[in-house]
Amino acid sequence: MNRPAMIIDGLNLFMRHYAAHPAMSQNGDQVGGIVGFINTITRLTEKIGPSEIYVIWESGGSIKKRGIFKDYKKNRKPMKLNRYYEDIPDTISNKKNQVRIIVEALKSTAVRQIYIQGCEADDAIAYMTKYTFKDQRKVIVSSDHDYYQLLDNKTIIYSPTLKSFVNKKTVSEKYKVSVENFCLAKSIAGDNSDNIKGVKGLSYKSLAKLIPETTSSHELTLDELFDHAKKTHSEKKSISSERLVKNELLVRRNWRLVRLDTNNLSFEHIKKINTIYENDKSVNNKFGMIRFLLQLGINNVNVDHLFLSLKSLER
Repeated sequence: MNRPAMIIDGLNLFMRHYAAHPAMSQNGDQVGGIVGFINTITRLTEKIGPSEIYVIWESGGSIKKRGIFKDYKKNRKPMKLNRYYEDIPDTISNKKNQVRIIVEALKSTAVRQIYIQGCEADDAIAYMTKYTFKDQRKVIVSSDHDYYQLLDNKTIIYSPTLKSFVNKKTVSEKYKVSVENFCLAKSIAGDNSDNIKGVKGLSYKSLAKLIPETTSSHELTLDELFDHAKKTHSEKKSISSERLVKNELLVRRNWRLVRLDTNNLSFEHIKKINTIYENDKSVNNKFGMIRFLLQLGINNVNVDHLFLSLKSLER
């Protein structure tokens, strides 16, 4: 099959539009997240021509990751709103309601949705990328850098923030480390947005200079990484190599947090993903979606255009 599967990180895409899109319904409700989300599906479906579309929703965060580090993603800064109007409400109930409407609206389409409780969307998407669609081309839609470790010759990313595609070459040119070693590099550099402390003074680029093996296509194990780090320290005695060696436990913990595979999924999570994948869904209820949105006063979604683009899934 030549056409790729398109896998969307639901909350990531929604929040981009929720923060930026000022659309209002006829009832005076904020609907920017809804309008932007559905219109993006239309645009990307036309651009990519996927064979299947999946939207992965998460709730409650990762229980396993909080077990590894209780302060994981704690004290995250609220997303800055970038709207034209200052009187649009920013409330938890408003966000939840918009997501609920998107989920309900997409039930009238051939877009499949997977709701994951107790883990993160990136873990579920990693499973689908590595196993469900192992031998098929796929496009991950998200602005989350965690997905860079999943890039390979059959996997690319579309970033709504960059408004462009990201591939292995893109990451290598920007961060200097290879995608095969991006997870290790992030475990060392840390991630402030997720409250993951890194090794002081070591960024992706400085790591590439300190441990040149991180730029290769060979995926280093943690043991191999620290063998190289200890050898480099014995030869150069640099502050950076000393810090890396002394923070081995921190890096190993971070690796468990940022590594995307089955390690943070339960058997029930995997079973749910497999069940939805194996059960074919061919819904095409355009007028049902139109009625649903109009009842809510939402008339700024081009439903005709959406369903026209989704015809590519029927081929």
